[in-house]
Amino acid sequence: MTTLLDGKTVVVTGAGAGIGLGILRQCIKAGANTIGIERDESRLARIEAEGATAVRGDVGDAEAFPALLRKLWETNGPINGLVNNAGITIEKPLEEMTLEEMELLWRVNQRSVLLSVQALAPLMSGNGGGAVVNIASNHARASGTGYEAYAGTKGAIVAMSRAMAWSYGKQAIRVNALCPGLTMTETVADAARDPALAARFREWHANHRVNTVDEIGQAAAFLLSDAASAFTGADLVADQGMSSRLGDI
Repeated sequence: MTTLLDGKTVVVTGAGAGIGLGILRQCIKAGANTIGIERDESRLARIEAEGATAVRGDVGDAEAFPALLRKLWETNGPINGLVNNAGITIEKPLEEMTLEEMELLWRVNQRSVLLSVQALAPLMSGNGGGAVVNIASNHARASGTGYEAYAGTKGAIVAMSRAMAWSYGKQAIRVNALCPGLTMTETVADAARDPALAARFREWHANHRVNTVDEIGQAAAFLLSDAASAFTGADLVADQGMSSRLGDI
């Protein structure tokens, strides 16, 4: 049976845990030859256990990260899909946030997206095109106190994805942003052990449940596939209705 990503090679950053691991898993399930990049060496075995190739790399390293992507192309063959998932969250009142924390958010969440597309787009263009999925957040549309810097990086990812779609569309490269809401990562699952907090999480969502990492993975796999050929320059919100609510949550 043919699956969505048969014959394609996909790279996922931040693939060793959380949403990244869900995306990795669903890309494999969809038939892709999948490569997971992970900074935390202790998580590499988790990537390999899923059946993917695990590569240690830091998206925040402006020189090593693009070089790693080009090396993966040389050693593994053409890359058809890229998921820029690696990212960090810092929740802190803006007046307390340090310059170092602001710059860390920018380096990891935003600059890495620019560098990865800059490295791979010329190669994809010479190989008939490809698809890029940049993981943003529903914070790009609706955020709250303490997330000013984080939301700024995620809003930038949405804006950059639109611009990239136009820049590379004629080269058959599609670029979209996927904006998850609260998702049942290891960290969220740990917090949800508190019954009161778990109930609060459910109340935030239209259908009273939180995304699973595999649901986000399925959405990313779809956007990478030829079935999503009509999508480029889009930002798809996947948050179970969380950001459609009027008022505080």
